[in-house]
Amino acid sequence: MGLLERLDAGEVVIGDGGFVFELEKRGYVKAGPWTPEVCLEHPEVVRGLHREFLRAGSDVMQTFTFYASDDKLCNRGNEAGVKFTCRQVNDAACRLAHEVAAEGDALVAGGISQTPSYLSGLGKKATQAEFKKQVDVFVENKVDFLIAEYFEHVEEMEWAIESLASSGLPVCATMCIGPEGDLHGVSAGQCAVRMARAGAHAVGVNCHFDPFVSLEAVRLMKEALAEAGLKAHLMAQPLAIWTPDTKKQGFIDQPEFPFALEPRIMTRWEIQKYARQAYELGVRYIGGCCMFQAYHIRAVAEELREERGKLPAAHQKHELWGGGLLLHTKPWVRARASREYWSRLSPATGRPYSAALSRPAGWGVTAGHQELLQHKEPTTQHELDAVNDKFKEAEA
Repeated sequence: MGLLERLDAGEVVIGDGGFVFELEKRGYVKAGPWTPEVCLEHPEVVRGLHREFLRAGSDVMQTFTFYASDDKLCNRGNEAGVKFTCRQVNDAACRLAHEVAAEGDALVAGGISQTPSYLSGLGKKATQAEFKKQVDVFVENKVDFLIAEYFEHVEEMEWAIESLASSGLPVCATMCIGPEGDLHGVSAGQCAVRMARAGAHAVGVNCHFDPFVSLEAVRLMKEALAEAGLKAHLMAQPLAIWTPDTKKQGFIDQPEFPFALEPRIMTRWEIQKYARQAYELGVRYIGGCCMFQAYHIRAVAEELREERGKLPAAHQKHELWGGGLLLHTKPWVRARASREYWSRLSPATGRPYSAALSRPAGWGVTAGHQELLQHKEPTTQHELDAVNDKFKEAEA
């Protein structure tokens, strides 16, 4: 069955996890531009990560095409745009996703994300021209459905949905927003309404916030859709880190972003709580974004095993609630082989002087600000000095 047939039947569709951060940690993606030229440089690595998520229970192999538009590949001196084109990266990503999807009962989704063209105020025509290049490749590669994800402004999201809908394929749309709404002040609920009216079959959120903050945003979306008399399936693909202290722009405002986020990573048991709460809210497309590793996806599949009527292949060596610990030589470790133990545990960080929360940057800079104008040339020293001065002011 296709995506909409599965969702219409009330089935749970499990998405995959994070590629960008995981591959940056492994040395294949450059922090900053976050572009996916690794699909061409080291395809075996991307293929392997797809396989990890498939084995963990993912029903969808989403193409690793995050930030793969031509304007992003060459933004601010990024060398990816010199070596490769949008078409080359997207085509390679599609082949890799199809190859692994064929190894299981998985769907292939082509994904697009926000663009430097929009942030620079180049307008609808120029922005949609970037989207079209990706959509054309997805259609040629016969993906099963399309996802517009990681959009901070609902206006650009509407343009993206229009571009995806022209393909005739099912369209999913997730914004990287929290309960406060988009960066231009549009509420989370109205973002959902506008996404549905633009033609999205499934709407929700991804990235920027932890699962429980994200589900609050989805709840507001669900209420607004009902009030407007609109029907759309609900999606959630949040971060796998805690963000209770994060402001409107999400985890990129955290001082730990992007190289010191590990202390915030969620446990598999916390992800199981997310999966259950998402299901009870009515979300049927449940996945993850940055920091979501294969074991997190496995936790989703294990939590919803009864609803799905199956367990993932990765469960074979795991056993529910740590049952394998019964084989441990130490009796106090064997005593931990229960859901009760892990459900009530409050993990220690091992950092004696670590603060519980941090102070987000909160610059309030978004599309329309001079500081967000993008260009092909590398960042100049003058621009860097100006940013550093502003950073010092914010920290004062």
